[in-house]
Amino acid sequence: MPIWKRNLIVCWFGMFVTGVGMSQIAPILPLFIKELGADHAESVAQLSGIAFGVTFIISAIFSPIWGKAADKYGRKPMLLRASLGMALVVGCMGFAHNVYVLIGLRLLQGVITGYSTACTTLIATQTDQEHSGFALGTLSTANIAGSLLGPTVGGFIGESLGLRYSFFLTGALLFIAFLATVLFVKENFVRGHQKTPNFKEVWNAVPEKELTVTLFVTFFVLSVALYSVEPIITVYITQISGHAGHVALLAGITFSASGLANIVAAPKLGKLSDKIGAHKVIFTALIAAGIVFIPQAFVKNAWQLMGLRFLFGLAAAGLIPSVNILIKKITPGALTGRMFGFNMSAGYLGVFGGAVLGGQVAAWFGIRDVFFITSVLLLLNGVWVYFRVYRNPILQGAGLSQKTNETERF
Repeated sequence: MPIWKRNLIVCWFGMFVTGVGMSQIAPILPLFIKELGADHAESVAQLSGIAFGVTFIISAIFSPIWGKAADKYGRKPMLLRASLGMALVVGCMGFAHNVYVLIGLRLLQGVITGYSTACTTLIATQTDQEHSGFALGTLSTANIAGSLLGPTVGGFIGESLGLRYSFFLTGALLFIAFLATVLFVKENFVRGHQKTPNFKEVWNAVPEKELTVTLFVTFFVLSVALYSVEPIITVYITQISGHAGHVALLAGITFSASGLANIVAAPKLGKLSDKIGAHKVIFTALIAAGIVFIPQAFVKNAWQLMGLRFLFGLAAAGLIPSVNILIKKITPGALTGRMFGFNMSAGYLGVFGGAVLGGQVAAWFGIRDVFFITSVLLLLNGVWVYFRVYRNPILQGAGLSQKTNETERF
């Protein structure tokens, strides 16, 4: 088996488990915080928001730092650091005896993060150009599927075995990812001895700054769209179903439908990006995703919503690999880890921003307006991408290789 395929399999498993570990706390967090001693509904809601959001905010800060370390010391050491660190931290959450210990561990989880950034950089730099679209497309399914399936996994384990076992199981899986990385991941990395550049020097060396920012914003908007429904989906299903029976199960399945669609479609759309160009796939996927959000506001039952969420997942599957492919294409190899780190920060901020947006819009305007506003964000981003990405002559190959080679010496 080629090295890039073996690396892809290990990284896929690790990113999937990391995605589960980051998101599985969502459905059980209020219950766990209540179990830890919060006895008022207001306190539970407030502490749950802090515990959930702090991980993603801190992750957004530290992702570029770990991306820089990956460029300097290699990607495999970053994979080992993140997987072992998260295995220990997430496992320890199951032993938390009060809510402040839990929040502290969630904060530490955000500091240790960086597994996804290192995986993406490793696959982008160690895979040949012919297979990069397929590899990055396949890899993109791991984190997003783990993030979307995580709430269902956490809720099921918490209900079946106990809330603390959700953390124990996730920690064990992360430790398995650590062992798999030790044994099977291979990296051809030569550590440089040149002075480490600061942010200004790094940014000055980026050949296509405006295009790079557009891709970061696109990844942010996609993350917002994926998570804007998280705070309201259980209440929405209760409204359209007209009863409270099995709402948690239906909400978990509905939320996970997008993840299943990503697993099915992302590798195929990654291959399509290799053939026709990622700039074409990203524009089409944004418009399709924006359109599919609109009828979600008019569904009459949970099954219709599940079907539309699945269609949204098919459209969104073309976005993450396309963004990663384009970042790799326009970024010098010496800066790849840092650029993927910044992109991952945009994603983490999008997760937090999406959850806040969904909750606030639902509270001030109504649940159905969450779908309309998210649709507008995606369509506006699609228009911007059309002018800045789709019609960009750089992505047709004109002058890009020369610019990249010039900054490769950086």
